[in-house]
Amino acid sequence: MSWTPEKIELLTSLWNQGWTTARIGEELGVGKNAVVGKAHRLGLPKRPSPIQRRAEEAEQKKAPAPKQQTKGISIFDLGPGMCRWPFGDPGDDDFHFCGKKIVPSKPYCDEHCAQAYLNGKNPREDNPPAQQGGAGGKGPQAANKK
Repeated sequence: MSWTPEKIELLTSLWNQGWTTARIGEELGVGKNAVVGKAHRLGLPKRPSPIQRRAEEAEQKKAPAPKQQTKGISIFDLGPGMCRWPFGDPGDDDFHFCGKKIVPSKPYCDEHCAQAYLNGKNPREDNPPAQQGGAGGKGPQAANKK
């Protein structure tokens, strides 16, 4: 297929209007991968993945706006994707959670991951199993031997 200046102009116009790559391909008589490749070579603005976009839209529709206390989120309003960093004593009336958006695959937001994990990672990822635990990293049995 030859990309004529007219087809390039139409591609650019439809891309900027937000048409899907499949619809643009149908309009131009090419496949959607040809559209994506040409858009990339032309340096057209990137778009978010439609799969990720749909997942984010579904998550936003599911989760109602949380009722925020003066200092964070109550256990009853804590939902998926919300930071679970606790504040205060669970027995007190003002006990609450952070509630900010979490880091993917972690239970905390950026700020609290930095406090909870070494180098922002789970401690188990930083230390091999032999280095974890007490007794000089030799496991629980070494603590009992004398």
